[in-house]
Amino acid sequence: MLTLTADGRRLCDGVSRREWLRAGSLGLGGLSSPALLQRRASAGADDRRGAAKSVIVLFISGGMPQHETFDPKPEAPREIRGDFGAIATQTPGLFLGELLPKMSQLTDRMAIIRTMVTGDNAHSTSGYQMLTGMPHVPLNRENAGPGKPNDWPSLNALVQALRPPVAGLPASISLPRRLANNNGQDPWPGTEGGILGRKLDPWFLECDPAEAGFTVPGGELLEGMVPARLDRRLPLLDQLRSPLDRLQQQAEISSYSNYQQQAIDLIAGGGAREAFDLGRESDATRDRYTRTTYGQSVLLARRLIEAGVSLVQVQSVSADKKRPNGGGWDTHERHSESVKGWLLPTLDEVYSALILDLEERGLLSETLVCLVTEFGHTPKFNARKGRDHWGRVFSIALAGGGIRGGVVHGTSDWHAAEPLDGVVRPSDYLATVFHCLGFAPETIVHDVEGRPMPISRGSVIEPVLA
Repeated sequence: MLTLTADGRRLCDGVSRREWLRAGSLGLGGLSSPALLQRRASAGADDRRGAAKSVIVLFISGGMPQHETFDPKPEAPREIRGDFGAIATQTPGLFLGELLPKMSQLTDRMAIIRTMVTGDNAHSTSGYQMLTGMPHVPLNRENAGPGKPNDWPSLNALVQALRPPVAGLPASISLPRRLANNNGQDPWPGTEGGILGRKLDPWFLECDPAEAGFTVPGGELLEGMVPARLDRRLPLLDQLRSPLDRLQQQAEISSYSNYQQQAIDLIAGGGAREAFDLGRESDATRDRYTRTTYGQSVLLARRLIEAGVSLVQVQSVSADKKRPNGGGWDTHERHSESVKGWLLPTLDEVYSALILDLEERGLLSETLVCLVTEFGHTPKFNARKGRDHWGRVFSIALAGGGIRGGVVHGTSDWHAAEPLDGVVRPSDYLATVFHCLGFAPETIVHDVEGRPMPISRGSVIEPVLA
């Protein structure tokens, strides 16, 4: 059922705002959570467009190890290089970790950045930098929560401010779970609208697209509510619009009818709802992405950008709590077993499926794909055969819209422990994303108090641009 936050103050006609909002929810009848759609408000779209019409961010939470992926050190001692070697790629002279055979054949589409630096070894605060481009105050604060002074808006929120919703869908969606501390108890700082306000929060979806019968979360008809019955209730909803219109000055529902219509579009089977219907994909395509929660989430991201969403961020998912490190990328123990057993094989399959699928559909040139993480892993193994957190240098990869393939930017030392040249900060990475979307870093948006702020304080990474 639709639920909107409201206090108990009463209107001039004696009806409380809470009662009117509750009546409006009853009028919709079968809509379980269209309030999810109230994550978008216009903040001045820019007519400029870069090469990228949309962005897919693949965020590896837990830390992506540079040694086994994009910056292998085959000549370093084994306690540094690890248990795996390096393989040649499509790009002459470029080597990747041997556990990425499919990605190695796609490097001519990719720009690899080997010198990303946050200087922060904590998940939530180093992650805050990668999500916002701003250093957390202080650094190295594990389990940090959102709030001042660390309330810079996320990339997702800024895209909400810069791009309009399309066909009943918001400009930015994040799935299949939130980035969180304490085993999911608290969200990371930098995942929401911050000083831009809650209306610019991205649409967060907690979902499992690999489940049978998956549909848009919160878009299900309530039990017993068939489409024909919903249609009969819509005229009743229209009768409520006049009193609701008198509440337009209230911030909580200033765009109530717009979001309401978006929610109805999802329920009524419009194009927005169809974007979530993975059943429209062939079995071969679904198999290509792997039948995992992560793989199907990335496939869903492709469908959403086809439907007009400007940015979709997909978080990595821990696959099996019985495995070392909960099945995730935070490999403090049995690192080699984890990366070889499931982490890198799945990433290799899913990433290559996405790049090739976008290319075959003619979408890669207009879709920027960012494979990023909050930090890398330590050069040396610990006593538990694991690698720990390392924000002093790590690797990310960009591909698609606006990016020149076959490029390696920056050089780390022979242990992949420190940068030697071409240092890139999170603000530079995000400035590059905005550039590819057609927005200069100095583009101004306004916070909830009307104060101007640039969307980025970094510099575009020119060598990786097409």
